[in-house]
Amino acid sequence: MKILGISAFYHDSAAAILVDGKIIAAAQEERFSRIKHDAAFPVNAVKFCLRQAGLSIDDIDAIAFYDKPLLKFERLLETYYGFAPKGLFSFIKSMPVWIKEKLFLKRIIREELEKIESFDKQKIKFLFPEHHLSHSASAFFSSPFEEAAILTIDGVGEWTTASISRGKGNTIELVKELRFPHSVGLLYSAFTYFLGFKVNSGEYKLMGLAPYGNPDSPDIEKFVQQIKAHLVDIKEDGSICLNQEYFNYAVGLRMAKDERWKNLFGFPRREEEEELQQHHCNLGYAIQLVTEEIVLKMAKEAQRLTGCENLCMAGGVALNCVANGKIERAKLFKQLFIQPASGDAGGALGAAQAANYIFFEQPRIVSNTEDDMLGSYLGPEFSDMDIALDLKKQKAVIEKVEPFDVLATKVAALIAEGNVVGWFQGRMEFGPRALGNRSILGDARNEEMQKKLNLKIKYREGFRPFAPSVLAEDAKAYFDLDGSSPYMLLVAPITQQRRKPLPENYNSLPLFDRLYTPRSDLQSITHIDFSARIQTVHKATNPRYYRLLESFKQQTGCSVIVNTSFNVRGEPPVCTPTEAYACFMRTEMDYLVVGDFLLDKKKQPVWSEKENWQTTFAKD
Repeated sequence: MKILGISAFYHDSAAAILVDGKIIAAAQEERFSRIKHDAAFPVNAVKFCLRQAGLSIDDIDAIAFYDKPLLKFERLLETYYGFAPKGLFSFIKSMPVWIKEKLFLKRIIREELEKIESFDKQKIKFLFPEHHLSHSASAFFSSPFEEAAILTIDGVGEWTTASISRGKGNTIELVKELRFPHSVGLLYSAFTYFLGFKVNSGEYKLMGLAPYGNPDSPDIEKFVQQIKAHLVDIKEDGSICLNQEYFNYAVGLRMAKDERWKNLFGFPRREEEEELQQHHCNLGYAIQLVTEEIVLKMAKEAQRLTGCENLCMAGGVALNCVANGKIERAKLFKQLFIQPASGDAGGALGAAQAANYIFFEQPRIVSNTEDDMLGSYLGPEFSDMDIALDLKKQKAVIEKVEPFDVLATKVAALIAEGNVVGWFQGRMEFGPRALGNRSILGDARNEEMQKKLNLKIKYREGFRPFAPSVLAEDAKAYFDLDGSSPYMLLVAPITQQRRKPLPENYNSLPLFDRLYTPRSDLQSITHIDFSARIQTVHKATNPRYYRLLESFKQQTGCSVIVNTSFNVRGEPPVCTPTEAYACFMRTEMDYLVVGDFLLDKKKQPVWSEKENWQTTFAKD
């Protein structure tokens, strides 16, 4: 059974392909188009998936799209009708797009596939699983569990905004759902908007900003109380009711009603790039606390309703690593699996899996030890010959270092000396996290590394934290983490013995004074609340990255390095060797490793670009 899954037309378009239930390939369109969060039909991602599987479109048994457009259209019509006459302008603006395009999705998909190759249009079977079923399938059918509770949380699919299901074998049974307009994802996105970040892009910035809130400030408790009293009513089962008098997303073009929020919290909406003030941080901290409370209650309800000892999670809110860490530490479940591509991109994979197991009733074989995501290394890869040809076109000065042990030893030494290294290996990651194949690496012990990476490499906001990669078997020596976190989706505290004493006035210091106060012997990956978003590195899924960390440990006694995605602000992570070289040259990275090749910045020819990349890539 060969099934192509597609997500498109909202944000983070992607394609994935299954052959007899095995994930052969998956990738986001943004990696090929170079448009961050690209919503266009994933022509390039589909081409890649077909090529990787060695198939033509005529070989495909079914094409599964990740939601039901007619059901979504019904929700839009009912919402506009229910709120009328409010939202008339939004209605007039959106309806032509729906009538012209989204209602005739099957025809559009056929036309887009025709751009790739001709095929028998009568033969292809199209399937449209519901949005949250696609999320559920991506989590459960990729997991190592025969049976599990499934929790999906996002902004909105068709009507559903969160769901609890029970997965068993090749079936998924919906148990409970929360419906639009009441949504945890939309609540969090409204705060993302009010605090000056882009919706559907900046939520992770809000999560990173939250720890800068002063836990000693009375504003935190006040903001939490105001949120609960005026914006959201939280039930014991985790279901919520949002007060639509304060929100504008249902029928408007903005997330929140600015003036009402200004009166509620005492300050206006922060403009993009406006300097962050302590009240912004405090409000970010408050909504993060509220979100964690809701998500934890939903997880408890999932355990109560299903009685399962394992939990699978997906949906955009499942990328909130801090909330995930709270679930993990609550010990509600024996094991936790979070889909590494939890957002809409992962819906492409889930749609294909739902088609395979639920519609076609294919048998499911569960390993019970490893998940089916192959480390999430599901994208394109390049041979040394491909790499050499690409780099020579750039007139790059390259050195081939073999065997790999010698390269790993050399690169580990460069990192230990304080250099920043671009690291490009194997298959590109599927999902938003860099997991050691398209990464920028640095020494976590270096107190200047966090500042250097933000300001001179990534060119992004200085407050943003960086994540650590650690040898899986050594994780407990550095972090209070039970189990593993291979997909960088859990936040856990640094162990007490790694911490440094803080000044008594620490929480009242200005934002950047707190950031640059020494906190641990792994300063550059220790957030200001002693937390870290951890990636445990496993030899079975990424032997090369594992060997690099192993070599770093042999030389320094430390198993931890900084790992951030291989891109600059506003750019999707690099996909090809050419893109890796361009990113290397336009930043202050010191070295680049592509496959078996090592490049020293000092030896490269003068770099010139026809266009300034800072205008090519819009700020995210």
